[in-house]
Amino acid sequence: MNSINEKQMVTYIKDLVEIPSPSGFTERAIAYVAEVLDQKEVSYQLTNKGALLATLPGTDNSRHRLLTAHVDTLGAMVKEIKPGGRLKLTMIGGFRWNSAEGEYCKIHKADGEIITGTILINQTSVHVYKNAGDVKRDDDTIEVRIDEPVRTKEDTEALGISVGDFVSFEPRTVITDSGFLKSRHLDDKASVGILLHIIDLIQDGKLTLSHTTHFLISNNEEIGYGGNSNIPAETAEYLAVDMGAIGEGQSTDEYSVSICAKDSSGPYHYKLRQHLVELAKVNGIDYRVDIYPYYGSDASAAVRAGYDVAHALIGPGIDASHAFERTHVTSLKHTAGLIFHYLQSEMV
Repeated sequence: MNSINEKQMVTYIKDLVEIPSPSGFTERAIAYVAEVLDQKEVSYQLTNKGALLATLPGTDNSRHRLLTAHVDTLGAMVKEIKPGGRLKLTMIGGFRWNSAEGEYCKIHKADGEIITGTILINQTSVHVYKNAGDVKRDDDTIEVRIDEPVRTKEDTEALGISVGDFVSFEPRTVITDSGFLKSRHLDDKASVGILLHIIDLIQDGKLTLSHTTHFLISNNEEIGYGGNSNIPAETAEYLAVDMGAIGEGQSTDEYSVSICAKDSSGPYHYKLRQHLVELAKVNGIDYRVDIYPYYGSDASAAVRAGYDVAHALIGPGIDASHAFERTHVTSLKHTAGLIFHYLQSEMV
């Protein structure tokens, strides 16, 4: 684990979270990944859905591994321009409006121009609305206050804003002296940054993998079907690298790698899960086995799509998922360490 560079992982993650990429609007984030792979001389292809599939050769080319992490995030889209010029939104991904209330945002116009705004409830001022704190936060009460002098629907339309424009949330990334990484969209750009650093270690160290390995950077996970295609026929093991969910009753924390035993899709492959646990034990990697009750991954999407693979799910522990997320660099390090050793091990 001494070869793992925490600073490089954090740099990748910080770069990625600052690129707006709600599901359906991920070209720039995928392009960033492609640029990193170009520098490392790693071959890859872009899929019809806009994802990226990179491949590194291994000793065994008959049975392949595939690792995935997703670059798409939560976000929104303009549903309606209201009579007063503000915007009504529709969600992209599964979150609660209260977790986005008060957040700065960007409206991405069709011509590429960006207009900023703030996501607010339509009865914000406590000096005007007696029950402002009690109003239900939903599609009808949440709106975007645009940072332009608009008073009517026509004023907003004149700016070039229209129904279907993507709306991204500001990440507000902070790296603390105590080692915490605070930001929106650590789900799942933290894992993408980890995989990019793993590729660094393999390429820079000229390491030989036990099996030919594919890295799928998916772009539709938040809406349920990111990693359910473009899986090479030789793939026998499929490892999703995604956030570990933290909360009451969970064993996952912000300092270890989380190994998922079961989520809403059902149990993950038992022998592969146990293989990951044994690798963690042997190599001194701090881990937690956990169950995520309201969760689904690209690996479970692939199995549901009919792929005959042993599937598993691991990832760094992320606090306050789908809201104001946080993890610690030690969790990134332990997750990277487990992946590093897994890629050099034999299949189960």
